[in-house]
Amino acid sequence: MSPGDAPIEWTEDGRPRSSLYGDAYFGADDGLAESRAVFLEGCGLPAAWRGRRNFTVAELGFGTGLNILALLDLWRRERPSGGRLHLFSVEAHLMPREDAARALAAWPELAPLAQILLARWPQARKGFHRIDLPEFGASLDIALMEAGEALSQWDGRADAWFLDGFAPALNPGMWRDEVLQGVAARSAPGARAATFTVAGQVRRSLAAAGFEVSRAPGHGRKRERLEAVRPGRGEDPDPAGPVAVIGAGIAGAALRRALLALGVEAVQFEAVTPGAGASGNPAGLVTPRLDAGLGPVARLAAQAYLRALDAYAGLPGAVISRGVLQLAASDRDAGRFARIAASDLFPEGALRVLDPAAASARLGEATDRHGLDQPGALSLDPRQVLQAWCARALAGRVGSILADPAAGWRLATREGPAQTFRTVILATGADLPGLWADAPILPVRGQASWSGSPGRSRPDAAGWGGYLAPMAGGFLFGATFRRGETSTAVTDGDHQANLELLAGARPGLAAGLAGQALEGRASVRATTRDHLPLAGAVPGQPGLHVLGGLGSRGLTWAPLLGEHVAALVTGTPSPLPSDLAALLSPGRHSVE
Repeated sequence: MSPGDAPIEWTEDGRPRSSLYGDAYFGADDGLAESRAVFLEGCGLPAAWRGRRNFTVAELGFGTGLNILALLDLWRRERPSGGRLHLFSVEAHLMPREDAARALAAWPELAPLAQILLARWPQARKGFHRIDLPEFGASLDIALMEAGEALSQWDGRADAWFLDGFAPALNPGMWRDEVLQGVAARSAPGARAATFTVAGQVRRSLAAAGFEVSRAPGHGRKRERLEAVRPGRGEDPDPAGPVAVIGAGIAGAALRRALLALGVEAVQFEAVTPGAGASGNPAGLVTPRLDAGLGPVARLAAQAYLRALDAYAGLPGAVISRGVLQLAASDRDAGRFARIAASDLFPEGALRVLDPAAASARLGEATDRHGLDQPGALSLDPRQVLQAWCARALAGRVGSILADPAAGWRLATREGPAQTFRTVILATGADLPGLWADAPILPVRGQASWSGSPGRSRPDAAGWGGYLAPMAGGFLFGATFRRGETSTAVTDGDHQANLELLAGARPGLAAGLAGQALEGRASVRATTRDHLPLAGAVPGQPGLHVLGGLGSRGLTWAPLLGEHVAALVTGTPSPLPSDLAALLSPGRHSVE
């Protein structure tokens, strides 16, 4: 079954009941009171997080979201000063938003919190989903998959566990030894776990996994419940800040955004101005990388794309238009499009295959190609993103970095004395080798062209090998792809090449530009041999991290990968499953 298959029945007293497992999502004696008694009190909250800067709570069985709301309600009242709450919840079968809203309506006191969660309810797509909760200084990662798989892919360490699957007799898979051993493996020292069940198999499995297990008075009709504690004492990782972020393109901007969300000060350095490099075009597309193999790379690309849509949605003036049509480049592409659209990589309706007639209508010009319509994809103004996410005061150009055994890294700048930082993140695009000599970066020069409106309605965004991106006052198209070239001079030859590229998909639109003066911009993209970004720790250089190699999809990759690198720097849970994070390691064999 897919993550969206969660058929619900309703009991006579108005409680949701799973048709798959034959069990109610919460007890008959006030589900909110049950959550507070079994899970919050059972995990010693709020006392357990007092004095902590970062606290992580994990849950097996997201269900209606009631436990998470009860926790957020407590956190907003008892949050430690400057504290950040990291939530991780596993759910094999996501409840539809409408059913969750109906269930949560039983507790009007939670209505403001419920409205926030319901407005950001994840889409039914297998994988990890990050939900921002800045109102609470919190974030929520929901893994829509089987519990054992989710635990094997999560890199966090929980300080508290809510074990809230359906009853062991009805849902034995969630309570098997391997899953509870996974809980123990992902627990911080001193972690506490709580559950409503006192089944002997659960008690024995928790004890075998290293927990000290005890019974406690139950709630309502249940006589007893379980509490379990791992040996040790929980503590915060060493403070990460201030962190030096070198670069103010889309990678540096996304890093600063992610660090600030974690409460970490970021000092941002830039040689020229934000967007001076490859991120400075007046428009760009946010589209998914389409991989019909449907393997790990395809999963990574889909998660990055969907996260980017969330990240840009709230930025005033950033989104120019929604919807991008990808045209087939060969006869095989129609089948590839159908395979990708039918997969579980994307939510239902996120991709739609169009025959040539429908593609022509969508494109606004006749074509004999099939198309893949992406209704959520964006034409974006990167300059608005950089303005929102970059530091107002940039610290200037970094000429060199030098390891300092006592302080971490010494940064030499042209504008002032050297500065030292324990943690440095390189986000300088094609200039990465200037600060990291072994950076496996391949430069690719690209020139984009644009024109004011040609006296007709603004064309829709499209891709076909080239691309067309609407602008506020016209449209941008291109772009050239010159491997190994680093010149940023705009040339008439590349304008002509872009017109020919445009004519391959939009001949009428290209003809309308005949004789018009075109504006343009050339920059150097940073790519890698395997066409995957670099996101993580630089091998053999403690405290040095990198986010680069984003190629032509920087707008799509940057938000998620910025959060991943920020998590590595701060020792907090990454939004990426560990197998996908490994694809991005700067030390991976394919880019050495």
